[in-house]
Amino acid sequence: MSPTTQTPIVRKFDDNLEEMRRRLGVGLSFDVIERQIQVAGKRASLFFIDGFLKDKVTADVINALQEVERADAVPRTVKKLLERTIAYFEVNPVDTIDEAVEQVLSGPMVLLIEGERQAIAVDVREYPVRSIEEPDLERVTRGSHEGFVETIIFNTALIRRRLRDPNLRFEALQVGTRSKTDVAIGYISDIVDPRLVETVRDRIRNANLDALPMGVKNLEEMVVQNPWNPIPKVRYTERPDVVAAHLLEGHLVVLVDTTPMAMLAPVTFFHFLEHAEEFFQTPLIGTYLRWIRLAGFIVASILPPLWLALYMSPQMLPPSLAFIGPKETGVTVPIPLQFFLLEVGIDLIRMALIHTPSALATSLGIVGAILLGDLAVQVGIFVPETILYMSISAIGYFAVPSIEFGYAIRLFRYLLLALVIVLRLPGFLIGCGLGALVLARTRSIDVPYLWPLIPFHGPSLVKVLFRLPVPKVGHRPPLFGNPESDRSRAQMESDRPSKNGKLRQPSRRR
Repeated sequence: MSPTTQTPIVRKFDDNLEEMRRRLGVGLSFDVIERQIQVAGKRASLFFIDGFLKDKVTADVINALQEVERADAVPRTVKKLLERTIAYFEVNPVDTIDEAVEQVLSGPMVLLIEGERQAIAVDVREYPVRSIEEPDLERVTRGSHEGFVETIIFNTALIRRRLRDPNLRFEALQVGTRSKTDVAIGYISDIVDPRLVETVRDRIRNANLDALPMGVKNLEEMVVQNPWNPIPKVRYTERPDVVAAHLLEGHLVVLVDTTPMAMLAPVTFFHFLEHAEEFFQTPLIGTYLRWIRLAGFIVASILPPLWLALYMSPQMLPPSLAFIGPKETGVTVPIPLQFFLLEVGIDLIRMALIHTPSALATSLGIVGAILLGDLAVQVGIFVPETILYMSISAIGYFAVPSIEFGYAIRLFRYLLLALVIVLRLPGFLIGCGLGALVLARTRSIDVPYLWPLIPFHGPSLVKVLFRLPVPKVGHRPPLFGNPESDRSRAQMESDRPSKNGKLRQPSRRR
């Protein structure tokens, strides 16, 4: 945002009031309140937004101001009120009308006093907020059931409750020339790579936007700067424990006021196959769950196109796969078209469930998934095998924890189906090769998307494929975090051969 000329607060009290009233729309907007009082024998006005203030605290502050004697507040009225009278934590002087207006619209109460060239902002705001609940998309059978809410200060508190680290930082920014939305960049200063913080901070500061109506999602395209690649390059979560775990590995979190989710960066492909449930189970069960989720990703990505490619290339099938494909169709819709119709049908059911009241969602799912599918087979629109494989693929799709990554899978499956229809089995192989190439070339804020597979790093690959016991996790991933931090140094030392040519033992420090 380009710097603008600031309007100073002047000694002419009426001029200040007129400017504040004009900018805030006092008298036009019913929720913008001006309260006139006397402070130390001087005229004063309080400006605030109705519904943002704590009633009891605000009444106590006003009562304290009205009881001030002139002899106790003259000269340097603002300084003496701040030091002696206003018994509240968050108070600060304001030098310009622009800052005063911004403070009022953000929630605090602003006090203007006759003859003073400074105003006082008292942060007695209390935002409307819902109770802390477990996120619907990231439920766990064990562990914390807390989730983020729409108030940014509550979300930072939920993270600090889990990380009492003096090096945990939350930098405050404002984005939006009109909304001036509060944004916080969180990181652990002695773990995170400073270049990552600088890159994200600069991109957010340079975000030339009017507002963030969709919260953190509006910032994503500014941070990753590659909007046409459908593969998600940041991870969203509504769980504070997930954020804490990522911060400890050297990641960075972006929180936006009014948004009940956090944006984590940078990420890799394997981050989207992890879920908090794995870490609330034993290592063996956690590893099993992770592999099942990986299998779900593979099934969701390639099962329908692979079946269609084999069906359309019967001459290339070995005798052991001769059972693939319907023996007699008796349907009027070509089988390749059936897959596209089923893809669209599943998306329609999913969107209908989103817009359906919870009491009716189960009934709608039964009607869409069972009755319509069965009737379509009886009428002759679909063959049972296409419905079977699309159903398995849909289950694999919902096993992927990230909605954004799930959408990318669906687009890739559309591409594979189109290539299979045109080129048959070679088209399937070409599509898989293109998909792997796109993944290999994608980067999340300069981090290779397929790391630690490409480029290869064995110890880190073991960590993403297996849910290791906590004592065995002795170092951070070397690609994340500050290379000067203790655990990163331990990792580099463990990878460097000792004098006798053997690898050093990795540090077990957490």
